Amino acid sequence: MKIWIDILTPKQLLFSEAIIEKLGKKHQILCTSREYEEVTKLAKIRDFRLVLVGKHGGGEKETKLKASIERIEKLSSKIKSFSPDLVISFCSPEAARISFGLGIKHIAFCDSPHANAVMRLTLPLIQKLLIPKIIPKNEFSKYGIDQKNIIQYNAIDAYVTIKRKIAEESASPFTKKNRKNILIRIEEEEASYVTKSNKVIPIIKKILKEFENENVVVLGRYPKQIKNIQKNIGNKIKIVKMTFDGKQLLRNTDVFIGSGGTMTAESALMGIPTIAYNAVPNLIENFLVRKNLIKRETDPNKISNNIKKIFKSTNTIHQKRAKRISEKMEDPIEKLIESIRN
Repeated sequence: MKIWIDILTPKQLLFSEAIIEKLGKKHQILCTSREYEEVTKLAKIRDFRLVLVGKHGGGEKETKLKASIERIEKLSSKIKSFSPDLVISFCSPEAARISFGLGIKHIAFCDSPHANAVMRLTLPLIQKLLIPKIIPKNEFSKYGIDQKNIIQYNAIDAYVTIKRKIAEESASPFTKKNRKNILIRIEEEEASYVTKSNKVIPIIKKILKEFENENVVVLGRYPKQIKNIQKNIGNKIKIVKMTFDGKQLLRNTDVFIGSGGTMTAESALMGIPTIAYNAVPNLIENFLVRKNLIKRETDPNKISNNIKKIFKSTNTIHQKRAKRISEKMEDPIEKLIESIRN
């Protein structure tokens, strides 16, 4: 069987590694992506072969539309030539349109029903949707997919991605010896579902003031974001781009301050004390908050107090809780294989 996987984000790349591990020996797989720095850098770190077609559309509706149209045009001829029997994506609008247009079966994964625009562009066109069990089916069926075509798995996606091996160790950005390591992840600003905010800047300022002797590192996403932080905070803070495998950074982190995305969930399941500043409220973060694996807080003073409490504790109970919750989860890739067979 020929399988086409369209990969648009770092998490999707890491998740696809697990798919290829299970399906790559028996099937011919083509992995495509677009020019998007966080994905292309991670692909290089992970030695993951990608065929790049098109580019990321940025933060504006008009540029997103133009990039998607151009990508569909370029990608459709390549996919027609490859002639796959099956498409797997993570609700890629281009993959949905092309697979529908060429009459190819399409199975998608998704844990983000809050991505309203993407859901409306993809769900009516796909055959099967695989989702975490903690998300009700009606969160997706309202966009035009029948509930009988939604398959749930008892896990969150971070359960898959944290199992990866770190391919190559990079020099750590935590440079001060024998100090605590605080890692802060900047929120996504260019996704269609995001309303821009400046929640993180007051948080960074407070942490720098209270923990100036510790290693405080900010993990940026886009050049504009990084320039904005430097403009507001100056050169007092160490800002790095995603030139690392996120798991390597997290392994050496004592406290992670996240925006509620992939790294927040990974940090939580790895048993790292995690605070989410609620940049993009979502159901996965809600689940992790309910399970006491994440503390949700937006007030800089309360975040600082939480960090102080964490530094005074041993973290043993938290790690055991994370392990216990992870051990109850199942492998979503097995659900995918079952769906393909059916």
